Amino acid sequence: MIKSEYGAWVTEFEAERERRAALGDPDWGKGAQLPAEIVRSIQKFQVGEDGDGSALSGKADLAGDPVYSEAVRLFIAEEQNHARMLKLLLAAGGAGTLDGHWSDAAFVRFRRLLGLRVELLVLMVAEVVALGYYRALRDGATDPLTIEVAGRILTDEERHVPFHCLRLQKGLAGLPRPARRAVTAGWRGLLVGAAGLVAVDHGPALRALGVGRGTFVAQTLRSSAWMARAMSDGPVPAPARAGSGV
Repeated sequence: MIKSEYGAWVTEFEAERERRAALGDPDWGKGAQLPAEIVRSIQKFQVGEDGDGSALSGKADLAGDPVYSEAVRLFIAEEQNHARMLKLLLAAGGAGTLDGHWSDAAFVRFRRLLGLRVELLVLMVAEVVALGYYRALRDGATDPLTIEVAGRILTDEERHVPFHCLRLQKGLAGLPRPARRAVTAGWRGLLVGAAGLVAVDHGPALRALGVGRGTFVAQTLRSSAWMARAMSDGPVPAPARAGSGV
C-alpha cells in the first residue's frame, strides 16, 4: 500500500460527501428571487463550475500517487455538485444556464497547455476569485435560497484551496527559493488580472451585492498572501477531519 500525504484529504472529501448526503439539498421548491444582474452573473460562474475534470484527473494519474488521484476525483465531484446546485438555483429563479462563456473557455485552454503544476496554478486563480465571489454572494444577497447555496459552495472552496496549496508546494519544492518566490509572485500578478476581469464582467452584480470593483480586486489579492507563502515553503492548513495517511 502506498504511503501518501494525501490520505487525510481523501478522508476529508469522503467525510464531506457523507455529510452532504445526510444534509440533503436546499429546498428548491421555495423558489428564488434573483435580480437580472445576479442571474447573468451566476450563469457565468455556473459554466465555470461545470466540467468533467478529465484533463486534471489525467494529469493527477501521471503524477504516480493513486491516493492523490483519488483526492482529485473527489474534488472534481464537489465542483460538479456546485454546478448542479447553481443550475437548480437558477431554475428556482426561473432562469436557465448558458452553453458557454469566453472567460471559462480561456481559463480551460490556458490550464491545459502544460503539466500539472501549471494546471493547478491557473486553477488556483479561479478558486481564489471564486472565494471572493461566493463570499460576496452569501453576504450581499437578500434571497434565502441564494444565501444558502452560496454558503455551501464557499465552505467547499475554503477547503479546496489548502488541498491545492499542498500539491503545489510539493511541485515547486525542487526549485531554488528565489525561483519559488518568483513563481508565486507571478501567480499573484495573474490573480490580480483575473480578479480585475471578473470585477468588470460581473460589475453590476457586485454592485448589487454591495461590493465595489476595486474592493473586490483588493480583497482577492489580500486573501492570497498566505496561499503564496504556502505554495512556496510556508505552512499549509491541514484538513479539518485529518486522518492517517494511506
